[in-house]
Amino acid sequence: MRITETIAYAAPPETVYAMVTDRAFQERKCVEAGAQRHEAAVSPAGDGARVVTKRDLPADDLPDFAKSIVGPTLSVTETYEWAAAAGDGGRDGTLVVEVAGAPVALRSKIRLAPSRGGSEITIDGDLKASIPLFGGKVEKAAAPAVIEAIRSEQRTGTAWLSERG
Repeated sequence: MRITETIAYAAPPETVYAMVTDRAFQERKCVEAGAQRHEAAVSPAGDGARVVTKRDLPADDLPDFAKSIVGPTLSVTETYEWAAAAGDGGRDGTLVVEVAGAPVALRSKIRLAPSRGGSEITIDGDLKASIPLFGGKVEKAAAPAVIEAIRSEQRTGTAWLSERG
């Protein structure tokens, strides 16, 4: 299932990149998403960075058939790989979101780019559930949670930037 979302921020790409590669921001993002437990790590990767968060989320909002696969807790690992900055401050990269204990993953390309009034992060990828016969049903059930996580990150990022503005 294709997922394309754009997160807009009223800050230049350099400021947004500094935010998304800040461990404290990543931890706050996990807490504000309702994580029961989380960890975050940021490490250099060439002229870019690797950002990994792991969080345990309640599976309460998932349909019953999905809860039977993942259990009462959804353990999610999110890995961003950011490349070096382009001349305009924008960056390309990848985002992989995996759910432990379930054959469900989002693999996407990401782009941080300047935009009118600030910058945007575009996430464009495929959500796949490798479950015979039920894959499409699981993808449809998981998609709203993935989209909500992206929107939650935007809310957290907007607040973060305004507090430091």
